[in-house]
Amino acid sequence: MNNTLEQYLPNLITQSEQLSPAAFLRHLADKFAGNIVFSSSFSNEDQVITHLIAQEQIPIQIFTLDTGRLFPETYSVWKATIDCYQIQIKAYYPANDLLESFVAEKGPNAFYESVDNRKQCCNIRKVIPLKRALAGKQIWVTGLRAEHSAARQDLNTLEWDATNQLIKYHPLLHWTTEQVNQYVQENNIPSNPLHSKGFVSIGCAPCTRAIQEGEDFRAGRWWWEDASKKECGLHEHKS
Repeated sequence: MNNTLEQYLPNLITQSEQLSPAAFLRHLADKFAGNIVFSSSFSNEDQVITHLIAQEQIPIQIFTLDTGRLFPETYSVWKATIDCYQIQIKAYYPANDLLESFVAEKGPNAFYESVDNRKQCCNIRKVIPLKRALAGKQIWVTGLRAEHSAARQDLNTLEWDATNQLIKYHPLLHWTTEQVNQYVQENNIPSNPLHSKGFVSIGCAPCTRAIQEGEDFRAGRWWWEDASKKECGLHEHKS
């Protein structure tokens, strides 16, 4: 089944080049009915995609990963999004036993102490819940953009994700930050107020800070680590 799914890629790439993001999302929802999901962290790019799905009433399930350590502003924009579009957003949470064992053994802020601890925390709070959300799915829509990090410069709009055995679609991959922000403003889309305070990439509260002028896009995430380590595992692929 997965080999057959991967073979769809060249055809889908051609079709995506001929359609707008909204039209192609509709096409995917029709072709992979019930097996397409969109993951949102309520960032501006994710909010744009949510807007497209909701406005066009495209049958794509939207989900989010609630790590338990999100900013209060993130929960506020989550609620505002539900109210604005009258949609359901499914939340996935860390497994209690794994999280309790990790905190009991290493403490609540162990992620500051080593990269291994931080990656273990991300794995428990994000990666394992993501695998539950993607289980049995064929298409995963994301808000990844090439500007996000150097590691994402060479991504394709559509790609095969060998780790999760499905096709990933990044409809805003080549949008600039200015394009995203302008679209949000013009369409009155609910936006996380932290974006206007220098928070470009927003994750868990203890691991995210505002960036200074001239700093890299990802400088505000896990700022105490080497830049080459700055991924949480959600979008890492098998080599």
